[in-house]
Amino acid sequence: MKPYKIIISGGGTGGHIYPAIAIANECKLRWPDAQFLFVGASNRMEMEKVPNAGYDIKGLWISGLQRKLTLDNLSFPFKIIKSLWDARRIINQFKPDIAIGTGGYASGPLLQMASMKKIPCLIQEQNSYPGITNKLLSKRVQRICVASTGLDRFFPKEKIVLTGNPVRQDLLDIDSKRDEAIAHFNLDPQRKTLLILGGSLGARRINQLIDDQLESLSQDVQVIWQCGKYYHETYKDHTGNSVQVHAFLNRMDLAYSCADVIISRAGAGTISELCIVGKPVILIPSPNVAEDHQTKNAQAITAKDAGLMIKESHLDENFSTIWKGLISQPQLQEKLGNSIKELALPDATKQIVNQIEELLHD
Repeated sequence: MKPYKIIISGGGTGGHIYPAIAIANECKLRWPDAQFLFVGASNRMEMEKVPNAGYDIKGLWISGLQRKLTLDNLSFPFKIIKSLWDARRIINQFKPDIAIGTGGYASGPLLQMASMKKIPCLIQEQNSYPGITNKLLSKRVQRICVASTGLDRFFPKEKIVLTGNPVRQDLLDIDSKRDEAIAHFNLDPQRKTLLILGGSLGARRINQLIDDQLESLSQDVQVIWQCGKYYHETYKDHTGNSVQVHAFLNRMDLAYSCADVIISRAGAGTISELCIVGKPVILIPSPNVAEDHQTKNAQAITAKDAGLMIKESHLDENFSTIWKGLISQPQLQEKLGNSIKELALPDATKQIVNQIEELLHD
């Protein structure tokens, strides 16, 4: 049998790129001689991240429609036409056996053209509220892998499979790494540790909050504050006895392992990791994302009593009360940690590739 040819598109943000790479890696484990080609948006981060992961990528001239009137919007129809044309050419040259999309601008033209050529198509939706690309593609694809329930409001019910989101495999056994984590971060094993996550670039409002609250927080806990590369210069001088400020964390498995409480954004990938990790979390969704999907992700957690949520607009009046209520109640911490862990889907990547295998054999 000739090796499978698998074409994958997903990008724009890490939330689309990481699942795409994780799916490719799992496919490679299952079919070592398979050939892979990624397709991304030519000016986005996937053009760097995908080659770093060892895969070839081709770029399309595509971007999103801006909400306000801009010059970019005038070129949008031309970008769509050019991207569809280029996607068809790429498919004709590569001749894939299956096309996989994980969201982002480039997956639209690619899977549109693949479906027109009767190539089996699968999309993976990370969020509890899908983006416009996957909503449009859902009518054309054969299978839709999702990470949360209730998406039959947006997608054809018969195509949906609940798989979960791909997560880092090194998070599956963090409990055994606690001693290593405490040594790695040079922590006091007798004190509780707060882990603050604002994403690799940083979250301005979360950083402002922690800056304001740091003196009070450091009396309760020792703090690992991942402020993001854009903000490290501003906050790095806060590093002291009970506080560590990091631009980014290379060993997320160790950071999660030593954390007793977590404050985090509510991106879909992060939520999936937090479910695996099973620690009490305060979610502060970013309001600056499409369709306000982070708030919807967080609400899906709080609806199951598996975490706490504070909107950015309510931080000043609500944070101190919610924080004190959580850190002073070990029973609440344990309840939240256990409840969020029940939502974990640790075999997501394998389940997604099982669906790919079914489509390849149909």
